[in-house]
Amino acid sequence: MQIALVLYPKFTVLDITGPFQVLADVPGNDVLFVAAEAGPVIDHTGRSPLVASKTFGEVTAPDVVVVPGALEDFEPYESAVRWLRDVHRTTTWTTSVCTGSIFLAAAGILDGIDATTHWARRAHLERLGARYTEQRVVERGKVITAAGVSSGIDMALTLVDRTHGPEMAQAVQLAIEYDPQPPFDTGSPSKAPADIVEMVRATMGSTVPGS
Repeated sequence: MQIALVLYPKFTVLDITGPFQVLADVPGNDVLFVAAEAGPVIDHTGRSPLVASKTFGEVTAPDVVVVPGALEDFEPYESAVRWLRDVHRTTTWTTSVCTGSIFLAAAGILDGIDATTHWARRAHLERLGARYTEQRVVERGKVITAAGVSSGIDMALTLVDRTHGPEMAQAVQLAIEYDPQPPFDTGSPSKAPADIVEMVRATMGSTVPGS
């Protein structure tokens, strides 16, 4: 099973390395990084490049696509959007993490369906035709979207369940010892105090109303 992990300039590292860690060692998975050009692609910090081994033109029929997000305001790269529009026709699963769903929406993949993204970018997602929901992982047909950053691990475990069954998914979860016990219960805008929500919104430069 060929799994294409999309890279583009200023992507958020954990968005794609979380799913990579979950998916890479599952038997039968051929996981590769793909981008407009082969070679290093620089993340949003400028300090953690990942290397695309293939170009979009070289990967024309992946079984699974995973698109990461970027936390800053951005418009989806047209080369990635065109590629997603083409390969989605034949994928078994098309997935995203964080604002990666904005790429899917720009490609017309989320028109009129429920999807998630980072909570501070929901208005952007809705402008492109999707129906935002705060759920951490949203599965609609062959499309799976995950909320912000860390939820990519949850999405990837869901994907392993769908492709290889619950025992494999549970084995991977145990292997990576994914047993979250965060020190604070502020991991979504509906749980966090209003002043914390506003602090994060201001930091991200978001104009999204409400939470």
